[in-house]
Amino acid sequence: MSQRIKIFDTTLRDGEQSPGCSMNLAEKVELAKQLERMNVDVIEAGFAISSPGDFLSVKTIAETVENSVVASLARAVPLDIDRAWEAVSGAKQPRIHTFLATSPIHMEYKLDMTPEQVLETSEAMVRRAKGYCGDVEFSAEDATRSDPLFLAQVFDAVIRAGATTINIPDTVGYAVPEEFYEFLMKIRRHCPALDSVTVAVHCHNDLGLGVANSLAGIRAGATQIECTINGIGERAGNAAMEEIVMALATRRDIYGAQTGILTTELVRASKLLSRITGVNVQPNKAIVGENAFAHEAGIHQHGVLKNKKTYEIMTPESVGFKANQMVLGKHSGKHAFRTKLKDLGYEVSEDELVVAFEQFKDIADKKKLVYDRDIEALISKRLAEVPAVYTLDRFVINSGNSITSTAVISLIKEEKVYEKVSRGEGPIDAAFKAIEKIVGFSINLEDYQLRSITEGEDALGDAFVKLDAKGGHFTGRGLSTDVIEASILAYVNAVNKILYEDSLVS
Repeated sequence: MSQRIKIFDTTLRDGEQSPGCSMNLAEKVELAKQLERMNVDVIEAGFAISSPGDFLSVKTIAETVENSVVASLARAVPLDIDRAWEAVSGAKQPRIHTFLATSPIHMEYKLDMTPEQVLETSEAMVRRAKGYCGDVEFSAEDATRSDPLFLAQVFDAVIRAGATTINIPDTVGYAVPEEFYEFLMKIRRHCPALDSVTVAVHCHNDLGLGVANSLAGIRAGATQIECTINGIGERAGNAAMEEIVMALATRRDIYGAQTGILTTELVRASKLLSRITGVNVQPNKAIVGENAFAHEAGIHQHGVLKNKKTYEIMTPESVGFKANQMVLGKHSGKHAFRTKLKDLGYEVSEDELVVAFEQFKDIADKKKLVYDRDIEALISKRLAEVPAVYTLDRFVINSGNSITSTAVISLIKEEKVYEKVSRGEGPIDAAFKAIEKIVGFSINLEDYQLRSITEGEDALGDAFVKLDAKGGHFTGRGLSTDVIEASILAYVNAVNKILYEDSLVS
């Protein structure tokens, strides 16, 4: 049977201490409701003594939450303990979480206390908290830089005083996994009383090891993990809840443990926090990042289309995404491109696929991402094409508000290059007049439109022209990330239609 791991979320307390991540009361309550929806075991709602606003938010959350334990942090000071209880007393499952530093550097330079004083104060304040609340957690701040034998003494004393959870934090993210495991095991050997309470770890991410150390803590017998959504928190942040939860779910064969978290709510929680704080996760963030289930490389796409397990160790649906993403770009292969066309409703022959794929690659070299609308525009243009009499070789445009626009256009016809220069009212007008010189017949521009297919600086420009020539009306389209090139291609496309119609008549 799998070991049940409690999730203690401190996004509303430690997470909010992250620069730029402050939240108002309504936002905190909204996030607390999401945490409860996810089945978080313990919600640390704040630090009640720190400000009237924090007290109110802890009190409001305590009175709102129905199923999760609601905790308030408190220093090992009588007034803090009293204020914490006042804030959480309305909760269905209240907890007072008190802490005191135990490392030599903190005791000497921050607390100005001896180890004996720390031991005595810790025991007294846990006893005070226990007088208010049956559920009391004690944390030894900066535990990983403390003497494990001294910690064993402190833990034995506070457990006798009534602590029901003992938290062993890596406050400054100093530990590495192997060391942290051995450190915890040494404390357990010297404090048998730990077997009678919940043992927790709270790992910071200063060396990028917050999640790894938390998992090492589970191996050493911890049954409560303290973490935050998106890993936010002081300095480099805390261990990320979504990574811990999915590591346990995915590698149950290794850890033999599971949480009660509703994993399909992880993405929703991540996005909610980002919306509230304005701090987005990086695209390659594990589990909840936009690229976590995105595939661009052709080899990867081919594998995933055959069997998702080739490159996905968990399903996107399991964490709250609707599906994975086949991101089409310059690394994508023909197999993924064909699949995308089918998804968009286009059936093309193998020859048409080869030509369309080459055009797609040209676009992909100019853009970071190729969107569905880009591909639809490309295929729509392909379906409207006729045999090309003229193709664009190159163009040079000189334009500005203090000079007359000039265009040099080179077109290829039957492997021969034709080049003309023309002036115009602007770069587009000059380019169109130069093309008219090359083809050698009169053309009237009836309509010209230009729009962006997608958003962003590298968006694909879609140009449309309507020409009146040789007694008929002809349309042309051109696509390019360069709007002038798109316009020229549209004009050439329409010219080719004119010549194609002319050849049929004659």
